Amino acid sequence: MFFHKKELIAKTVNVDTPNPKFAQLLLEQFGGATGELTAALQYWVQSFHVENAGIKDMLQDIAIEEFSHLEMVGKLIEVHTKGTNETEAFNSTLFAVRGIGPHFLDSQGSAWTAAYINEGGDVVRDLRANIAAEAGARQTYESLIKLAPDAGTKETLVHLLTREISHTKMFMKALDSMGKLTDPFFGNIQPDETVDIYYNLSTNGKDERGPWNSDENFKYVANPVQD
Repeated sequence: MFFHKKELIAKTVNVDTPNPKFAQLLLEQFGGATGELTAALQYWVQSFHVENAGIKDMLQDIAIEEFSHLEMVGKLIEVHTKGTNETEAFNSTLFAVRGIGPHFLDSQGSAWTAAYINEGGDVVRDLRANIAAEAGARQTYESLIKLAPDAGTKETLVHLLTREISHTKMFMKALDSMGKLTDPFFGNIQPDETVDIYYNLSTNGKDERGPWNSDENFKYVANPVQD
């Protein structure tokens, strides 16, 4: 059961001067691959795969927050396009054809698709996918913040970026609670004997060594040949 409260989850969206060109960029976080709709549906559907009651509850709470963030982005787009439909700036955007307010499009006009959603029915796999999703969203918000045309828009976007970091921490803590934050193995199929082998297959220039191919963690094969 869902209830919608007719107010935004965070601060009121304040925009100094509407900017329809920036509104088109904001569509990336409404109908784009890294947008709030994608995150909300991804986490909500994942929750039905989870037997752990606490993690199921967390996924549903975050999913609902993401729907609330979708509303905030939609409001930003609405305010940035409202009353500008007679301007040259408006007529140079997607809104000239689609009308004011948000649409299920990204900033380039491509329609939202369920192919953006990354869920696979395993809680460890899904939580790791969610960390990547939050990283993608944060990167998009950082780009938008750099281009934000006014202080009010920037303040709203900084809040949304901040919550992406919060969600990342929650997903990491959930993985840690299962002992899977740093453990690469999950599932039921045991790996074969090559699991701890590092093949040095890039030989142009100096061979770099680090924790990802150290002798402590891996059997380093400096000059691999076909077995």
